[in-house]
Amino acid sequence: MENNIERYAFIDVQNTESTVNQLLDFSIDWNKMFNHLKIHWNCNKVFFYSGIQKGDINTIKQYEDLSKIGYEMKVKTYSIYRNRDTLIKINCNKCNYEINHKVNNGTRWKSNCDVEFSVDVKNNMKIGSELLFFTGDGDFEYLIKDVVEKGIRVYIISSAKKTYIDTNYFISRFSTKLRNLINDNRSMVNFIDIESWKNIIKR
Repeated sequence: MENNIERYAFIDVQNTESTVNQLLDFSIDWNKMFNHLKIHWNCNKVFFYSGIQKGDINTIKQYEDLSKIGYEMKVKTYSIYRNRDTLIKINCNKCNYEINHKVNNGTRWKSNCDVEFSVDVKNNMKIGSELLFFTGDGDFEYLIKDVVEKGIRVYIISSAKKTYIDTNYFISRFSTKLRNLINDNRSMVNFIDIESWKNIIKR
C-alpha cells in the first residue's frame, strides 16, 4: 500500500459480522481489524456503524474500548419491528378441508445507520483519497457511484460467496447491484474478499 494516499474506512458492522459468521464461519476481532487498517492500509480514520440493544452493558463496554483505540463510533439503539404474519394453506386430515393457518414470524431488531454512513463518506472524501467500504448491502450502490464519478477509488470488502441450498437456490450476503457496479467500474472499484483477511482479523 502507498503510504502517501489518504484512506478512510467505513464499516457496516451488522452486515460485515453477519457475512463472516454465516458464510465464512469466523468472528472478527475488532482490535485486530483496526490495527490492520491503520498499519497495512494507512487509514486516516476508521468509522464503525452498529446497533446496540438498550441496556446491553457488555457491548457498551466493548464499544467504549473500541472508541479508545481510535474507532470513530456511530452507534444507535436497535428498534424492534414485528414481522408480518404469513398465511399458509393446510389440508385437514380429518375433514379434508383446506384451512388458512396464520404463522407468527416474530420480531426483528434493526438499527439503520445508512444516513450517518453516507454523510461521513461525503464529509471525508477528497480527490486523490481512497475509501474502503465494508458492506455487501446494495443500498450503498448510489453512494458508491457518486464517489466514483468524483474520481475517487473505492474498495468494497465483503464476501461474494454463495451457499447453495439446492441447484436453483442459494444464499448470498453480497448484493447483485454491487456485483454489477464492480463489473462496470473495474478501474475505480475494487473487490476484496474478506476471507483473504481471515488469519489477520479473526478472533
